[in-house]
Order: sequence, then structure tokens, then C-alpha cells
Amino acid sequence: MTVLLVAGSPSEKSRSAALLDAVQQRLQWRGVHVERLHIRDLSPQALLLADFNHPSVLRAIKQVAEARAIVVATPVYKAAYSGVLKVFLDLLPQTALKDKHVLPLATGGSPHHMLALDYALRPVLQSLSARHILPGIYATDAQVTVLPEGGYHVHEDIATRLDEGVNTLVAEALKQNPAVAGRFAPVHFSQVRCSV
Repeated sequence: MTVLLVAGSPSEKSRSAALLDAVQQRLQWRGVHVERLHIRDLSPQALLLADFNHPSVLRAIKQVAEARAIVVATPVYKAAYSGVLKVFLDLLPQTALKDKHVLPLATGGSPHHMLALDYALRPVLQSLSARHILPGIYATDAQVTVLPEGGYHVHEDIATRLDEGVNTLVAEALKQNPAVAGRFAPVHFSQVRCSV
């Protein structure tokens, strides 16, 4: 069982990719097989000309078909998900997400773009026959900050929501208990109780 992480940013490094990195770590910690699809690595000409038979497009469609669940991450531009993601979703078959659970993630400059998840991306995912679209996770630039060495730091409030999203994805789509293979689900420090 595979979870496919779809990076919908036109940039190689981005805040939305940082959210995918955080999700990937959480899934791998639970022993879930993860694959990544960077839409920016597909042939730009094939995407724009809707070349369904291009090898890079065929490989990407196959990855989607073989995945048990999908995590889609996108930056929000002008109150909508990225154009790169849009052209890719347009190439997918109408039932590409049938029987799949989808966790949408998005990043944007301000909280005002949060509704892009529900009003722009969710209807498209639904039209592709997704079995269940989990509550989306939106992070502002202030919640995914750039580190001096060039990486990103996901702030605690978003990390907590990512934990919840991944727990739900694992429990519902992969039918696993959050405590898998002798490992326990993460426990927030405020929930730790000690007795002497």
C-alpha cells in the first residue's frame, strides 16, 4: 500500500513541499511506503499540450492509479491552487481518484487564501471521484518559515494538524491503528502524565 505525495509547486523548494516533507516523515515513521510525484519534473510541453501519451505523463498517471491514498500540496496563487497542479489534474482520467482518500495541503501568503482549499481544489478532487477528501490543512508563510540554512520550519500549530491529518489518513485509508509495528502514536507534551 502506497501513499503518493503530489508536489504541485512550480518551484523545487517551497513551503508546500516542506509540508509534504513533514507528511512523508510521519508516514515513514509508521512504516507506510511513500512515493513522490513532482509535477514540475514532468514534461512542460506534454502538460500544456495535454499529451496523454508522453512517457512522463503516463508514468505519473500510473503512480496515481497504483496509490492507495494521495496527499496533494500546492501553493495558493490569486485565490486558487497552482496552474502546474491544474494542468496535471486535467490530464487525469475522470475516475483517477476512485476509492482513494485524499489529504489536501496548501500554503499561502495570508489566511485570506485559506478557502482556496474548499472552493477551488476540493471540487476538482471530488470530480475525479475521490472516495473521501480529508479536511485540508492550510499554512501561511508565517507558519512555515525559512531557516537560515535554506530549509523550512513547520510551526507547532501546523505540525499538530499534520499529525491529525496523517493519523486520519493512516486509520481510514490504510486501515491501520496509529500504533503500528510496536510504535506508539505521537503524544503531545501537554498530555504526558507523571506519577511519583
